[in-house]
Amino acid sequence: MKLFLSILALSFTFQTIAQEPTTIQTEIEVSPFVDGSLLEPTDARKNILAIIIGDYGPTDRNGNQNFQKNNNLKKIAYSLAENGISSFRYDKRIVKQILKGRVNARLTFDDYIKDAKDVVNYFVKKNNYASIYIIGHGQGSLIGMLATDENVAGLISLGGSAKSIDQVILEQIEQTAPGLKPDAERVFNVLKTGKTTTDFPQALSNIFSLDTQDFMGNWMQYHPVEIIKTLNSPVLIINGTKDLQVSTAEAQELQDAAKQGTLKNITNMNHVLFIIEGGDLENSKSYNESFRPLAPELVEALTTFIK
Repeated sequence: MKLFLSILALSFTFQTIAQEPTTIQTEIEVSPFVDGSLLEPTDARKNILAIIIGDYGPTDRNGNQNFQKNNNLKKIAYSLAENGISSFRYDKRIVKQILKGRVNARLTFDDYIKDAKDVVNYFVKKNNYASIYIIGHGQGSLIGMLATDENVAGLISLGGSAKSIDQVILEQIEQTAPGLKPDAERVFNVLKTGKTTTDFPQALSNIFSLDTQDFMGNWMQYHPVEIIKTLNSPVLIINGTKDLQVSTAEAQELQDAAKQGTLKNITNMNHVLFIIEGGDLENSKSYNESFRPLAPELVEALTTFIK
């Protein structure tokens, strides 16, 4: 009986050790607009923080939107933690507005830049980390560039475009509906003046709704290639060869423009950072497949750069 109890006690000891958490997650309100999760490894050996900024649209801290749940940003955070690196990921401010049922129709791209800068300043003032890095995915790449200052040790661009948003949209229209391109160019010319317009074909209404024109007009003022030229911090540009939204040629443009730029192209990685062995259908479906792991080369590249 004593032997049985000893074995039982020992098994509980091993179970307790096995279940001991390896990370600590703290929910933080940086400002009235920014809520996020600070994920720290229990053995934060490197005393480094990576701030993770999501892609366009109502993207939450985990990298998800409605009908697009893949948890890619959450997976980045936990992969960093496994390598002794802390991270802070946050909801885009539009997420909080949607949840509260109070969406600001005057939301601008500059609001997103301010949010990112507020996050950087929050952790600079806390003074808990020897180095702070920014990881920006998609639209978050440009936001990250604009938030990078002397307090940021390095920037990582994941699937970041080299083109301004009006260039991106015009190229897409030229490929899918070339007859609408002159109308789109005319609308963009109006937006450049700071005004809005309803003078466009119905076929373009999903792009140029009045609710988004102010945001679009503000966003298109920023040209990633020109912004990255101004950065003095090291920049790692990561792109996938199966990214349906951003080409490897654009990644090369960013590297060429950066003062201290390094380019890493990952074979078969798509825009949401998964490896795709098949074609475009598998690629598109993966945007809503949270069971997929991150591309292994991605994790290696991130942890090698952040040091």
